[in-house]
Amino acid sequence: MHVLIAPDSYKGSIPAHDAATALARGWSRTRPRDTVARLPVADGSDGTVDVLARAVPGAIRVPVPDVTGPDGRPLDAEWLHLPDGTAVVELARVGGLPLTAEPDPLGAHTIGLGELMAAALAESPSRLVVAVGDAAATDGGTGALRALGARFLDAFGTELPPGAAHLTRLHRVELDDLPEFPRIDVLVDVDHTLKEAPTTGNHATPHEAKLLSTALTRLAEALPHPQIPGTGAAGGTAYGLAAALDARLTPGADFVGTLLDLPAHLAQADLVITGEGAYDATSQRGKAVGHILTLARTTPKALVAGRLDIPPPPVPTVTLVSLATRRAAAFTHPVPHLHTAAAILARTLHP
Repeated sequence: MHVLIAPDSYKGSIPAHDAATALARGWSRTRPRDTVARLPVADGSDGTVDVLARAVPGAIRVPVPDVTGPDGRPLDAEWLHLPDGTAVVELARVGGLPLTAEPDPLGAHTIGLGELMAAALAESPSRLVVAVGDAAATDGGTGALRALGARFLDAFGTELPPGAAHLTRLHRVELDDLPEFPRIDVLVDVDHTLKEAPTTGNHATPHEAKLLSTALTRLAEALPHPQIPGTGAAGGTAYGLAAALDARLTPGADFVGTLLDLPAHLAQADLVITGEGAYDATSQRGKAVGHILTLARTTPKALVAGRLDIPPPPVPTVTLVSLATRRAAAFTHPVPHLHTAAAILARTLHP
């Protein structure tokens, strides 16, 4: 039996590579005669650069020190240089929610993403790929654009401070000082429109969500662009990059899957096991797990999720929280629970 282990990262818990290793070990201990292949996946959210760095021969990690984090604190980051000249940057590395001491959807910003993009652009890439997802900010990408040279002004011509809270006073956007860009592809992990951004994944209170809605409405008025699916990704960062930089929105799961040659791996498998931290309403709206479950139409599939926020898909499913003695332990110490989950599937699923 040929088993393909293809999890995404378990956000805030374990990277995709380590999760794949743990699941593969749990399966092989139970069914040592099976052939087990590991294929960590990503969809434009956290872990995308790491997955591609490990999977693409000749990919080079380029460190960038002292990048501005979403709450203003400096941090070290990196971008990825692919052999074809493409540069890949990841928002989660410089603007993800885990990088903040506590959620601050009105004050957090994406300045670090713009700084990381600028560092990559300095090397004259043939294409710039921006993986957006897991954003602490809901600033419509204005922080990133600000770092690249854009100006966001109120009705008096005064430049606004960073953060979504100040966008409620936005009157005009100036893009004249932006540099020249190669083709830009923005990898989105959800199909939300900009209108959905204020209430998606940012821990905003109802009052904050109302202010965020006003802020993004003002941004859309000052910087018009069609609100196509995906523009709401990463607190509207996808919208801002599309509107100001003419970036193309691309499903991240498709992009990464193509580079990993995912269809060929699925074709060789007798069983596919995928997984993520939380199987929720977004899982089938652009996430890697939903992409795999859909793409592997005729191949038997199984899911190992950290937890279920909605009913499970119609495949064998094991959750880590059901195996841990304490719910938190499922995420703070996931490896033994991943071993157990894979062993359970190995004992119950047969070729």
